Amino acid sequence: MAILQLQQLGKTFDGQAPVLRGIDLEVEKGAFVSVLGPSGCGKSTLLRVISGLEGQSEGKVVVDGCEQSGEVRGRGHDTDIGYVFQEPTLLPWESVFGNVFWPLKVRGMRKRQARPQVEAVLEMVGLLDSAKKRPSELSGGMKMRVSIARALVTQPELLLMDEPFAALDEITRNKLNADLLELKEQHGWTVIFVTHSVYESAFLSDRIVVMAGNPGRIIGEVAVTPQCRRDDNYRTSQRYNSYCREALQLVQKASTLTGA
Repeated sequence: MAILQLQQLGKTFDGQAPVLRGIDLEVEKGAFVSVLGPSGCGKSTLLRVISGLEGQSEGKVVVDGCEQSGEVRGRGHDTDIGYVFQEPTLLPWESVFGNVFWPLKVRGMRKRQARPQVEAVLEMVGLLDSAKKRPSELSGGMKMRVSIARALVTQPELLLMDEPFAALDEITRNKLNADLLELKEQHGWTVIFVTHSVYESAFLSDRIVVMAGNPGRIIGEVAVTPQCRRDDNYRTSQRYNSYCREALQLVQKASTLTGA
């Protein structure tokens, strides 16, 4: 069953050339879809339109069977959407607990009422013991874990992630990739994950969607079926390497395309 359907989706900002045009995409519940493409092809804009932070200019956005208007909107459906940005964007004056509690506070929940929910997601991302620390006391990887916990505290079914691990070192990035997959399997989330890394997308995804720019549109997909546990052994397997090659070829094709 599809949790998300995009039908001939387009986005144009006032007085500018189209950023997105003619995007058709269907995402089933429980899927992990990575979006690859050159810088400036509209990947982040696509996530913002899906989330409702931006309205589409044309086409349809359907979430759990509910069609969304083209205006910037509050969602008219029961599916909560979590959003993890490129930068953690944590509130420096708040503790780790306070940052994760923030979305619930905005909804009017009291701290005492929210504490079990906040502590549950902090434990989920391995930060319960750091709940009283301030962002300035955290490493880059820990800050991103806080950002992920904040997105998860509302218990979303659909998680949008915009290059969340791009600024991290490779060891930390690989660890968070593995942790994300484990959490996704445990809780049945649907994930749409923007990345510039072919290797990250091939490790994480069920599907890799490749976009070209000017305007942003989908030019191809790679279906990923590893048939084994996604671990360090998978990263060195022939099957993984074949998915990387296939995705890389599409990305190289996307880089050569300059317009429809």
